[in-house]
Amino acid sequence: MNITVCIVEDDAELRASISGYIDASPGFTCLGAYGSAEEALVSIPQEKPKIAVVDINLPGMNGIQCVKKLTELLPGLQIMMLTVYEDTNQIFDALAAGASGYLLKSTRPEKLLEAIRETHRGGSPMTSHIARKVVQAFKPTASAAPLVNHLSAREQEVLDLLSQGYPYKEIASQMGLGLGTIRTYIQRIYEKLHVQCRTDAVVKYLGSAPQVPRR
Repeated sequence: MNITVCIVEDDAELRASISGYIDASPGFTCLGAYGSAEEALVSIPQEKPKIAVVDINLPGMNGIQCVKKLTELLPGLQIMMLTVYEDTNQIFDALAAGASGYLLKSTRPEKLLEAIRETHRGGSPMTSHIARKVVQAFKPTASAAPLVNHLSAREQEVLDLLSQGYPYKEIASQMGLGLGTIRTYIQRIYEKLHVQCRTDAVVKYLGSAPQVPRR
């Protein structure tokens, strides 16, 4: 089943690039791409996509206001912010408005697709920088540290590479292991950290674990 997506982005070139890439990727369909919140609020409720990717800095009504209204109109819609901003207040305003994830526009296209998949599965994708800001804002206690310390050296290495944004295939290549083995490690990491998605695992790791030395 295709993951249906709508884009809200005022930069015409970027909007066309993102929508074209999504539409050309197997398992995805871009139902529409809009240059303003006002246009999106008319069209997205009619298109009823599963995911909306929304920029914050829109002309007229901003992206956060757009997210709030879209959430009211389509309670089941999952929304991911794609922006240049790393401001903590805007991050939390967007999440409070109903956004499920928050990525920077510098995110690589393949990472964007992975984040859309994660959002569709019920996760909350964020870049490692954004996740670190969330962790710092909540000032997590050391209670998660014992959980991270239960990970094996290999599992910590996999989690470290996850926190740097590497997709599974690149992690397998860097570690000289098969993709199936990496997936097994990731499943064990989720079980040991009591999480269900990559983002939650990375947030716990960034908030409590000593960093594994880079290769």
